[in-house]
Amino acid sequence: MKRIALFASGSGSNAEKIAEYFTNNDEVKVSLILSNNPKAGVIDRARRLHIPVLLFDRHTFYQTDEITELLQNQQIDLIVLAGFLWLLPPSLVKAFERRIINIHPALLPKFGGKGMYGHFVHEAVVAGGETESGITIHYVNEKYDEGDVIFQAKCVVEPTDTPEDVAKKIQVLEHQHFPKVIADLLLNP
Repeated sequence: MKRIALFASGSGSNAEKIAEYFTNNDEVKVSLILSNNPKAGVIDRARRLHIPVLLFDRHTFYQTDEITELLQNQQIDLIVLAGFLWLLPPSLVKAFERRIINIHPALLPKFGGKGMYGHFVHEAVVAGGETESGITIHYVNEKYDEGDVIFQAKCVVEPTDTPEDVAKKIQVLEHQHFPKVIADLLLNP
């Protein structure tokens, strides 16, 4: 059984889609959801899906190895960042090298880096007059959005699209592709 740990800071729609995708799978299981935000919507979603949740603070995450040790003790095979906004500590990245992935709501390397998440990305795409956007699933390293690309999917950005329109198109791509890419990484290495 392959075990996934999901990190999320927000509403958790991607985390929920991933967990639902593997609900009746005998080979892959979402074992744990971790969050740095005690008010995150992902917590309620995890409870509905009967997935344990671990909340942690900045000190625990950056000044101790508690999270890394917990994930190792839980025999986690893949860490998935699904709307998690903190940069991972180098010790965690090293302990799970090429076993941590993230999804970014743009076609990297465009519109990546610190502060480029969610609506900030979509606003930049529209302001930049881009004709397409999309998602990038990539490995995580010690820098924001610079790990090797695993998968990209594109959508058209119309001249009349607002950032909210782009966000809706991106969410469709995320929900459609993220669980499948995870399954492929775990089951067809």
